[in-house]
Amino acid sequence: MTKKTTYDGLGLDLKAISRIQKKIGSMISETHMLLPNAKVLSGFGGYAGLIHIGTKILALHTDGVGSKIIVAQMMNRFDTIGIDCIAMNVNDIVCVGAQPMGFIDYIALKSANKFVLRQIVKGLVLGAKESNIPIVGGETAILPDIISGFDGENAFDLAGMIIGTLEDESELLLGNGIRLGDVILGVQSSGLHSNGYTLARKVLLSKYSLDDVPSFLFQPLGEELLTPTRIYVKPVVEILKNRKPIPIHGLAHITGGSFTKLGRLNKKVRFMLNNLPSVQGIFKQIEVDGCIDKEEMYRTFNMGIGFCVILPKNSVDIVTDIFEKHKMRCTQIGTVDNRGRGNVIVKSEGMIRVL
Repeated sequence: MTKKTTYDGLGLDLKAISRIQKKIGSMISETHMLLPNAKVLSGFGGYAGLIHIGTKILALHTDGVGSKIIVAQMMNRFDTIGIDCIAMNVNDIVCVGAQPMGFIDYIALKSANKFVLRQIVKGLVLGAKESNIPIVGGETAILPDIISGFDGENAFDLAGMIIGTLEDESELLLGNGIRLGDVILGVQSSGLHSNGYTLARKVLLSKYSLDDVPSFLFQPLGEELLTPTRIYVKPVVEILKNRKPIPIHGLAHITGGSFTKLGRLNKKVRFMLNNLPSVQGIFKQIEVDGCIDKEEMYRTFNMGIGFCVILPKNSVDIVTDIFEKHKMRCTQIGTVDNRGRGNVIVKSEGMIRVL
């Protein structure tokens, strides 16, 4: 019998990580009362931390690219990884209803490699232009005793930090408005995006070279793995600016934890995903070669859907049109169909799976 591949089997105990995160959240909450003229609205576990200051709300977030960086090192190609870093930050911060306003980066390298640094920044600039967000600063560190990787000469790590604004609390989108009968729209991803790469690399790179074209792909594996994360900011911001005529109840960037992300938006309903796209391409390749259970796939990878919009049925057509105007395919993938505890149900291939 072929051994099934799981994150736990790779030494990554996701439940233990979740417990650690909850402890961290409890610890840092002790700092939330330190601002004399502002109020922390949320500070852990969501798509952004929120601070009410004066008449505005600040949204702050940070994210990196993960082990996709190792693929960039193996390919000796660094001009797209910055796009991923921008995407992972801007796609998250718009989920709370914020307008992205400024970005800073942190690049840590093993050595002062001018080529790698310039190529990383090239991608950052491309992603920033796609997101209409200025890069207003950053930090570069040379850390030979800390940074290592597939290729020592080109080893680096990359993270970003972003700030966004909202005019007042009425603009916040935290999922509390989600109600029974709402439609879940899914926007097509460009591939794996920037999560699940520890599992993907374990499965695929143990069997193929980066130049191979496996049976479910149409381009070399290396090119597929380096495909940049899609940036959803322009259509989402357009929708947010027209939220009075276009009611929106929830937004979700499908990254780490995949569709379980929906469950944290609202703990009083059930999310039924009964019209997801068929499993194909890179996702099918990982599933087949790794003998991975469907539940593991839908808890780990975006499965072709990189962003979700939860909204009343009468908003579906206009929101779909906005995404299509920006050349992004958008389809109904499910509904909010019952009262629950934030349960996420995937119905596919005649089977029902609880995530």
